[in-house]
Amino acid sequence: MITITRKLEFDAGHRIPDHRSQCRNLHGHRYVLEITLAGEVSRESGASDNGMVMDFADVKALANEHLVSVWDHAFLVYEGDTAVRNFLETMPDHKTVVFDRVPTVENLAAVAFDTLSHVFDAHYGRDLRLVRLRLYETPNCWSEVTA
Repeated sequence: MITITRKLEFDAGHRIPDHRSQCRNLHGHRYVLEITLAGEVSRESGASDNGMVMDFADVKALANEHLVSVWDHAFLVYEGDTAVRNFLETMPDHKTVVFDRVPTVENLAAVAFDTLSHVFDAHYGRDLRLVRLRLYETPNCWSEVTA
């Protein structure tokens, strides 16, 4: 098995409603998402992905379609945070993503891993799988989920 990693970035807002410090306030981050896939190298002569585990452009396109474009420039809010949810509902066409858990970087990484593992695992009929997802909330703070 060989692994490949693709990095993508997006911006989103959130808050941690019960946090005892500044994170209880509305704020945003420039998130960095690293997707690591493991698989066999394609040996299909003439195929555009010959010699690759998966084409990086395809990794980007699938991640964008299923996760990044959904979360980018959205406010990520916990369903139990009714004060913020009610406020966001007053803004027509506001991009809001509601989660069943508090949107900490740990919880967001777990949701992202679950979402993307369904997209990448066994893609193209090969033994391809998502083995690691790392989500940076800041350059110095991140959460990592491994298979």
